[in-house]
Amino acid sequence: MKKARDLVQTSGRRFLRLPNSRTPKMEDMSERYGYKPILRWNPQVEEYFVKAYGADHFSRISSALTCPSCYSCVRVNTLKSTSDAIIQKLVAILKETERGDANDNLSECDANVNADTGVKQKGCLKETSISLNLSDCSKETNALKENFQTGPISKCQFPGLDYVVFVGGSGPHVIDYGYIHDKPPKEVIVSRKCAEAVLRGAQVYVPGVMACSAHVEKGDKIAVSVAVEQPGLDGGWGLGITRGTVLQGLETDPYYFERNGLYIGQGRAMMSRAGMFRVSEGIAVDMSNRVFKLPSFHDVLEGEIFLQNLPSIVTAHALDPRKGERILDMCAAPGGKTTAIAILMKDEGEVVAVDRSHNKVLDIQKLAAEMGLNCITTYKLDALKAVCQRNDSCSTTDLCCSKEDDGVTNLSSDMLSLHVERESSITTEGMNGESHKENVSNCTEKANERTYVSKADIRKNIRRMRNGPGRNQCSGGRVQNSKGFSPNSFDRVLLDAPCSALGLRPRLFSGEETIQSLRNHAKYQRRMFDQAVQLARPGGVIVYSTCTINPGENEALVRYALDTYKFLSLVQQQPSIGGPGLVGHCEFPDGYIEEWLRPGEEKLVQRFDPSSPLDTIGFFIAKFVVGSKDV
Repeated sequence: MKKARDLVQTSGRRFLRLPNSRTPKMEDMSERYGYKPILRWNPQVEEYFVKAYGADHFSRISSALTCPSCYSCVRVNTLKSTSDAIIQKLVAILKETERGDANDNLSECDANVNADTGVKQKGCLKETSISLNLSDCSKETNALKENFQTGPISKCQFPGLDYVVFVGGSGPHVIDYGYIHDKPPKEVIVSRKCAEAVLRGAQVYVPGVMACSAHVEKGDKIAVSVAVEQPGLDGGWGLGITRGTVLQGLETDPYYFERNGLYIGQGRAMMSRAGMFRVSEGIAVDMSNRVFKLPSFHDVLEGEIFLQNLPSIVTAHALDPRKGERILDMCAAPGGKTTAIAILMKDEGEVVAVDRSHNKVLDIQKLAAEMGLNCITTYKLDALKAVCQRNDSCSTTDLCCSKEDDGVTNLSSDMLSLHVERESSITTEGMNGESHKENVSNCTEKANERTYVSKADIRKNIRRMRNGPGRNQCSGGRVQNSKGFSPNSFDRVLLDAPCSALGLRPRLFSGEETIQSLRNHAKYQRRMFDQAVQLARPGGVIVYSTCTINPGENEALVRYALDTYKFLSLVQQQPSIGGPGLVGHCEFPDGYIEEWLRPGEEKLVQRFDPSSPLDTIGFFIAKFVVGSKDV
């Protein structure tokens, strides 16, 4: 029977206090006011990953996932600028922000200097020195070390990636939170997702604040800690904090023990405690002293640069897009890889970018317009329905119209004429009733030639054309719907598949994924890959990628592809800077056997390990060449 002190009850739900949660010694509070998170997993998932990687390797991966990468990658829009020019601009911005900080508050600037590392915060960008342990690395990894020998901002030295700029960061840093015996610092507790964003360089915004000390006023120095989901007695996970809780700095505070080693930085309150829980938006805490100091690129050189993870940049490059080709990005949002492909093609050809979310398609359009790209065509389309059915016309259909076009929308001439015809029929309404009925009748006949459309749907479409889609249907901009594309209609297909995202970092919790949910991700990805195979022409290329460390979504997908489609061949990628894939298989307690790569195939894929000296997110890339489908 659990002792009363081992149980925590918050918001009507009971949680199990972890065995290692104990009061820190008063003479040494560094353990409490530090950053030493332990990533928690579903037990069955953890056992599976230990089988795949080995206990020591998986422990290193888990530890690396709790921290951000020590550098940021900036992809240069080579149609507008060059890497050298961008480096000069970033250095100038860094100097300007340094000068501004000095003029605004010299004492505050001095307070941000870490005595051990000499790191100083510089506003939008920070000047840092970076130290990597790369003594026992491959030549590719040594190229990363060379990048930071010339300064915190440098051009990528990997072959073919000279359009990438590295900006160094630093951490973890030890922060003095000003603890005095029996007088703990004022603090706020933020949600896990808020904390993960703060670790990447964001500020603490109002929606992320869960609890706050009493008597906090604007301008107060605030310690920021994070509440991470804990195991409940019902076998699930939960947070169990009522938003607005008052912190007293006592052991009776929610998650007092569980927050040991989960302090992520210090800042100044931008509003009082009452304001944090009264308003719905705005910055609650302006972070001035962080555990990890990383550059922020908010509103910096928009259209000329794009902040992107190194493996994602490599993915677009591995696709090897050529001028004049027709390329499909199946799950394109938010558009990073889409725009990278278009730039590699010199904006000549056609990049078709699809996503099933209306607003995400608008995001792609906005980014393409910002970067001055004209070869990108966007559609709202579910990747599971990317291949059109025989009874459907394999082209665009309705235009989800809206108030104004502030993005990139490339309409075909057929689509434009159809749109004009529909609007013309609407404007005649009230002038000629018979003519209007005839137009509706013709519209009905055309619709019935493809598939049955009810009169109610026709009336709804007419009203939508006349009045616009409404706030619930559209947030601005034009988005074309599509019923899919003809088989063998693309030269190259990129499937950056939705996945469990277990490679993204920093992350402070991974317990939500189960063995069954991981299998469901894999089934979903196989269905999408089936669509990609049909759309790529013989002689074409398919690149498959994920941002997860799960072999079931990576190597197992490659095994499925090669065993199911004999005309697919796994080929070498350029550049090849990631590690090899996993060879073998895994047998589960329920008897299911998951097959991975076979000997010789592991070097043809790229697996990016978060614990490797490359210090990237967890990522996986496989490249296939499509042979003759007649075999």
